[in-house]
Amino acid sequence: MSKGILVLAQNNTETNYVEQACLLAMSLKVNDGTLISLVTDNEVPIEYQSLFDKILPIPFGDSADEAEWKVENRWKLYHASPYDETIVMDTDMMVLQNIDTWWEFLSNYEVYFTSRALTYRGVDANTAYYRKTFIESNLPNLFAGFHYFKKCDFAKEFYTWLELVMNNWETFYEQHLEPVTRPKHVSVDVCAAIVTKILDCEDKITNKHAKFPSFVHMKPYCQGWTEVQTSWQDQVGTYILKDGSIKIGNYAQTGILHYTENDFIEKSPALERYRNLANV
Repeated sequence: MSKGILVLAQNNTETNYVEQACLLAMSLKVNDGTLISLVTDNEVPIEYQSLFDKILPIPFGDSADEAEWKVENRWKLYHASPYDETIVMDTDMMVLQNIDTWWEFLSNYEVYFTSRALTYRGVDANTAYYRKTFIESNLPNLFAGFHYFKKCDFAKEFYTWLELVMNNWETFYEQHLEPVTRPKHVSVDVCAAIVTKILDCEDKITNKHAKFPSFVHMKPYCQGWTEVQTSWQDQVGTYILKDGSIKIGNYAQTGILHYTENDFIEKSPALERYRNLANV
């Protein structure tokens, strides 16, 4: 069976998500070796194109044409994937170790969403600051930024529901979310959690006790700091060595780093380091 990672990258007026996807692809090439395909409607620089197994168009047209966050096409990744088994990742992530054992674990599921995020110190992150609607509305604490599916009937059903919920998010939010903490925009995490509640399948698609898959979630209020600045990069130092290894503060990073801040590539030598390591 074929397997690979799939990312959706659509640039907006402020952020080059394609460049982020290229850095992710470089980190995979250096640290893991899993195939990665890119779904995009943007040009990919010629020097980066060989990093990807496939560069694919967005299926069924662009549903995010007038949107700034460009999340409206995320449900289409099930249909876009060229693989039998797929891990979907956010573009602003880096893979810092071999994840073969993760694939072995995920193969036991038809759909899997990670429900575990870590601080840069490697302990469980408290994501409550960013997930008030999950708490108030009793939604499963899923992260669509790292999830997995097999091409199968159950996954197709799940993503058909995800299409329905994302395309009618205001109606579903009104039905399923408490008004005080109800988001004012469409969120893949929230919509996937609503689908999970509708299908009553939380135990089938996640494992709260699993140590992995997980990722380091660098949003500032996840870190357990007493005083929190707007940017985590202003609060703790980042060190990227010539071999590509990354330290944040005094802590070596492993697994998946979700750096979250779009200026990370500009403020750090990550792109330069990994271009050299990946020979691009």
